[in-house]
Amino acid sequence: MISYQFLIDVQLRPDKTPDFSAYPFCLPAVRHLGRLEFDPAVTFIVGENGSGKSTLLEGLAVALGFNAEGGSKNFNFGTRVSHSCLHEYLRVARGVRKPRDGYFLRAESFFNVATEIENMDRIPAPAPPVIDSYGGVSLHEQSHGESFLALLEKRFGGKGLYILDEPEAALSPQRQLRALKRIHQLVQGGSQFVIATHSPILMAYPEASIFVCTPDGIRQRAYEDTEHYEVMHDFMANPRGALKTLLETPKEP
Repeated sequence: MISYQFLIDVQLRPDKTPDFSAYPFCLPAVRHLGRLEFDPAVTFIVGENGSGKSTLLEGLAVALGFNAEGGSKNFNFGTRVSHSCLHEYLRVARGVRKPRDGYFLRAESFFNVATEIENMDRIPAPAPPVIDSYGGVSLHEQSHGESFLALLEKRFGGKGLYILDEPEAALSPQRQLRALKRIHQLVQGGSQFVIATHSPILMAYPEASIFVCTPDGIRQRAYEDTEHYEVMHDFMANPRGALKTLLETPKEP
C-alpha cells in the first residue's frame, strides 16, 4: 500500500552493528529501538530524563537533513559540535509525498538559531530578511516563550514535517494550549509532527500516538496510562495530600 504520510517509520540499519555499550547506543530508547511507526498526524515520544528520547529525535532530524542545532534544511551552522553519530545508523522510511515545509525545533539551542537568523540577515541579499517569516521581530527581543510561538504561528506554513524537541520548555500552561491549537491547525493543513515532550497538556492531543521510552525499550501507551498523566492527575486531584506525603519528614527510630 502506498503511504502518503511524510514519515512512515524509523529503525536501526541492519547492515551496521553499533557498540551497544557505548553512547548513544547504550541509551534505552536507542538500544531497544526496534521499529518505531509514526502516526500520520502527531507522534509523541516521552520518557524520563536520560532515557534517550531527545537523542533519538536529534538523530532522526539529522538523518532527514536538518541542522543538528535546529532550523530548517536551509540552516547550516554549528555553535558546538555535540550531536551523536546516531543518524548514521538510522534507516528512515518515507512516504511518496514530500513535505512543502520542514523544521527541527530543539528547545535548548533555539537561542543559537535566533542568533544565526540575525547573522544571515546582516548579509545583503535580494530576498526579504529571514526574520520576516518569523513575524518581523528579532527573536532575541522577545521572551523565550514568545519566540517559540512566533515560530509556530508565523514560520510554520503547513504541509510540513515538524520535529519538535520539548517545545513546552518556555511555554506557560496557557501558551501550551495555544501551541496545541496551532499544531491542530497545521495537522488539518496536512502537516505531520514528531514531538519529544514532558507536557501532559501537549500529550492530550486527540488520537496522537504516544511512545514511552522505558528501560526495556519503546512502548506505545494510551494517554491515561502514561506516568505523566497519572502523576499530574493525582497531584491536581489532591495537591495538599500529595505535598504532605512528599514533604513529610520520616520519624527517626
